[in-house]
Amino acid sequence: MKNPTIDGTTYPCTVSLAMKLIGGKWKSVILYHLKDGEKRYSELKRELDFITEMTLSLQHKQLEKDGLITRTVIGDKPPVKVFYRLTDFGMTVLPVLEAINLWGYAAFTYKQGA
Repeated sequence: MKNPTIDGTTYPCTVSLAMKLIGGKWKSVILYHLKDGEKRYSELKRELDFITEMTLSLQHKQLEKDGLITRTVIGDKPPVKVFYRLTDFGMTVLPVLEAINLWGYAAFTYKQGA
């Protein structure tokens, strides 16, 4: 396959494109936490208490821009409820994340014995 170009950026391979979409420290973790259905921002923040609010917000915006999650706001006056869920496209990454999860456990086991 020719080097993929998306939004004016050419990637050396589709793995590079995939890592742009789900790579980094938090994106795949956020996606994995949404695997069981929609969650409120506060639920995700509680589950991911090690991530700053600013980083969580920025990652949500990037995942939404890339079409992996949707953001739903209920209410037009404070306090509003904000929900995030995987899109159909976002659901397609779940088998990959599950494989990474299993590999991570195997790596943990291996490193514990090293």
